[in-house]
Amino acid sequence: MRRTLYCGHLREQHVGKKVVLEGWVNRRRDLGGLIFIDLRDREGIVQVIVNPDSACFAEADRVRSEWVVRVEGVVRGRPAEQVNPKLSTGAVEVVAEGLEVLAEAKTPPFPIDAGWRGEEDQGVNEEVRLKNRVVDLRRKRLHDNLRLRHKVIAAIYRFLDAEGFISVETPYLTRSTPEGARDFLVPSRLEPGHFYALPQSPQLFKQMLMVAGYDRYFQIARCFRDEDLRADRQPDFTQLDLEMSFVTQEDIIELNERLAAYILRETLGVELALPFPRLSYAEAMNRYGSDKPDLRFGLELQDVTEVFKGGEFRAFASAESVKVLVAPALLSRKEIEELEALAKSKGAAGLAWARLESGALSGGIARFVPPALLEQVRVQEGQTLLFVAGAWRKTVESLGAVRLELGKRLGLLEPGFKFLWVVDFPLLEWDEEAGRWTYMHHPFTSPNLDDLHLLESDPGQVRAYAYDFVFNGSEAGGGSIRIHRRDLQERMFALLGIGPEEAREKFGFLLEALSYGAPPHGGIAWGLDRFVANLAGEESIREVIAFPKNKEGKEPLTGAPAAVDEAQLAAVGLSVRREA
Repeated sequence: MRRTLYCGHLREQHVGKKVVLEGWVNRRRDLGGLIFIDLRDREGIVQVIVNPDSACFAEADRVRSEWVVRVEGVVRGRPAEQVNPKLSTGAVEVVAEGLEVLAEAKTPPFPIDAGWRGEEDQGVNEEVRLKNRVVDLRRKRLHDNLRLRHKVIAAIYRFLDAEGFISVETPYLTRSTPEGARDFLVPSRLEPGHFYALPQSPQLFKQMLMVAGYDRYFQIARCFRDEDLRADRQPDFTQLDLEMSFVTQEDIIELNERLAAYILRETLGVELALPFPRLSYAEAMNRYGSDKPDLRFGLELQDVTEVFKGGEFRAFASAESVKVLVAPALLSRKEIEELEALAKSKGAAGLAWARLESGALSGGIARFVPPALLEQVRVQEGQTLLFVAGAWRKTVESLGAVRLELGKRLGLLEPGFKFLWVVDFPLLEWDEEAGRWTYMHHPFTSPNLDDLHLLESDPGQVRAYAYDFVFNGSEAGGGSIRIHRRDLQERMFALLGIGPEEAREKFGFLLEALSYGAPPHGGIAWGLDRFVANLAGEESIREVIAFPKNKEGKEPLTGAPAAVDEAQLAAVGLSVRREA
């Protein structure tokens, strides 16, 4: 017997047909001599009934949850009062004529059957889930997420192929180049003391493909960064990487908008309005306190620096920047203290406040608030003003974090998908610790040609041809127009403190490539894990990755990273130094 169709594909049109099904026992019930088995495969579950007089009754009587079985039987319609509207197969059932146990199973460490029945999964500790990931992956939620991921990637291939892109694989073993994070290093057995680096991105290879004339490249690329982990970070992750020649920033943005719209239409049946909104970096920071603002709710920051300037409230009178946020609720002292702790964690000196009650401001710094502020800031009865003052960047970032927290606490986030572009980033930012300029994106980003005259004289004012693709408050992707002239790339290296000799040592292959005639080119990389997680409504990218690492960068399922034996280390000329 061979499977004739998937469990989840059974419908009323199959009534009266003989079928062979194979899968896992989602649940087994014994009711008055009848045995009911919910049989599950990747497409869903269907109810199987085993009658007491069936030849397979004894075999069915011993099966338990998660056993793997093959069932042969006839499809019949369920009585109207027994139809299960939660299931796509709820109008039919299979009367078993034969049942074969293909594999027995231990009792799973946690329940996994509820989701397949259209019910809520029980909450299970994530570490337990990751340690038992094979069982965890059987849950419907994970099946749905990984199927969605597949559909997204399939849509990407269809769209980009139709747009003339060529899929090219770039090396996993390469040399270390600056990409903003630490590299994972791989020792070379054939050249002891030398190391490969796993790529943080295919950045330089895709640029060289443009120099080589491939014009439109893409890759679903695996990338590696040895950095601290958060819910949206993994040491090994996947990105959609693409590059285009003879294009402007507008060309790249327009194509990526159409790609995003195509993906949502193909995977979720959602239509997106094009073009997406755009904000400059300065506008995004000033209005939302973030370069990846969540537009699913308003609650914008407002500038009140001039209102307080020279006033009696000394903490605000001489501050570089004073920002206010109007919370649409009367916040308690406890809530304000919690928000202040958040603001301080982002660099604020504190979080000042005042409430509008009975037509007047009260509490906090109410007596220091100038009357002119109420004329400028729209505040209504029953609302709370939250203030941060200090250096501009710390002020906007700390109050931006408060904004996000309030959006969640007060239930302000609207359902749906909100995309935007953030453009006109600064090319460089000052590194206080190193005492020099460093790149905001990477050292291969082209300066805005209108600002080129400021490159050496006033580097902080130079804008970049860089753009970030923001999706529901997370950075879904980022890209730039690249430097395609060798002389300009060398000027950029010099500005970053990379001298000619170091540039030749680390980037000689790129400079040499640029000297052979490079077309103007640019591209973008999407964080595919983040993109799919947002589509799936998941907070963590671990929920859309089959075998993720935990928050500590470990893989509980296999125990990686793990020690290796001395012979393996000796083969690559390494030894482990043990701390005393």
